[in-house]
Amino acid sequence: MTLHRITLKCGADLQGFRRAVRWLIAEELAPQHVVFAIDDAPSLFGNEQTGDAPAVTIPKGVAQLIEHVVCHCDPERYALLYGLVWRALNGERDLLEVASDPLVHRIDMMARSVRRDLHKMHAFVRFRRMKGEEVERFAAWFEPEHFILAAAAPFFVDRFRSLDWTILTPLGSIHWNREALSFGLPARREDAPDEDSFEEGWRGYYESVFNPARVNPTAMRAEMPKKYWRNMPETAAIPGLIQTASQRVERMIEQEASMPAKRTPERALEAMFDQDPKSLEELNAIIAKAGPLVPGATQAVFGEGPLHADIMFVGEQPGDQEDLQGRPFVGPAGKLLTKAMGEAGIVREQAYLTNAVKHFKFDQRGHRRIHAKPTAGEVKHYRPWLMKELELVKPKLVVALGATAVLALSGKATPITRSRGRARFGDYEGYITVHPSYLLRLPDEATKREAYEAFLTDLRRIRDLAQADPETGELPLAAE
Repeated sequence: MTLHRITLKCGADLQGFRRAVRWLIAEELAPQHVVFAIDDAPSLFGNEQTGDAPAVTIPKGVAQLIEHVVCHCDPERYALLYGLVWRALNGERDLLEVASDPLVHRIDMMARSVRRDLHKMHAFVRFRRMKGEEVERFAAWFEPEHFILAAAAPFFVDRFRSLDWTILTPLGSIHWNREALSFGLPARREDAPDEDSFEEGWRGYYESVFNPARVNPTAMRAEMPKKYWRNMPETAAIPGLIQTASQRVERMIEQEASMPAKRTPERALEAMFDQDPKSLEELNAIIAKAGPLVPGATQAVFGEGPLHADIMFVGEQPGDQEDLQGRPFVGPAGKLLTKAMGEAGIVREQAYLTNAVKHFKFDQRGHRRIHAKPTAGEVKHYRPWLMKELELVKPKLVVALGATAVLALSGKATPITRSRGRARFGDYEGYITVHPSYLLRLPDEATKREAYEAFLTDLRRIRDLAQADPETGELPLAAE
């Protein structure tokens, strides 16, 4: 029996393995006729040969397993993966559903091990400032179990895009210069800095969030193995925290016993305000002092408009521009709302505009701050402030722009498609429509035009309801 030797590069040679599979399948070579070897030399299948073999279509689950398992340190990984591919293409396309199959089980365990290693790297890498550098640079040391550097790198680029950093490992290194990613040679532990001035603050933060009532050293070591400890500044505090955990729990119990009973949601206003604010100025001062529930916002963004306005518009939360300018509805969605209000005969300056959540919640992606939808818990946190704001403004009609505003005003999650139109929010007449940001997200111009016309129809109806006599419901002559 003739054996065909396939030599792949050391590490996770995903592209080399894919090229090899295409050639082997085209040649109809079964796994027992193939031997995979690993060498630092270039792969046997260079770019010049990739066009000779046609593409191979394999089940999606198999392709996903390959991406993880090629990172495993087991030298048999390529042979095992080719055996899986061969069987999937020769009558066993649903092989992955047979969890008891020895090959499937082994490969699945390898993939789990790689994913676990990736999770550890994402969680336990700690950057330290490099000393003696003209340009501010950071470095970290990590000891992966598998060849995961290429797979792990995008996570660190996304999170630390604005920094110049290096991750050193025994298997290779990753370098990011704020513009391009590159990979280098293996390194030694002593090549990485030992500590920097920021670590005292990091240890202090860890000590402040440590929960002594949930101490479980066995579980801690399982999640954070000791081999990672010397690379993480906060671990220096762990022995002392564990040693004093029982005393801290006793103090917590004593403090809990002396605290007042928990308040119900209906009494949230009483719990959140030291004193009942009598004006919007007092309310806004309380909100500003409380700060954001989710860190990151530049400032609180308060409501804007006259007291006793006919219409109070309630949106979701401030966006990027609102956060920077400190005013509601001044970004792209706000400009669209202002335009539509003008076309519907509503004067923005005569309406009151606010948001259910008073701070900008976002995900940082490079230099951009991308809006992140507030959770139901976050909406609930801000709801007493919105209810007090509603009580102080006393509008004739309350307009909920989008599902988050409906949740904040009614306390219930209600789809806009089912609730659009007239509504009731406690003692106030209401109206539910879409948020203008929804119109901006629509995929094509025809759909946008249709949705915008429906939004204008809602605004004209809102205008009429706000002008109607509160007792008879009749419109004034000027509005007919």
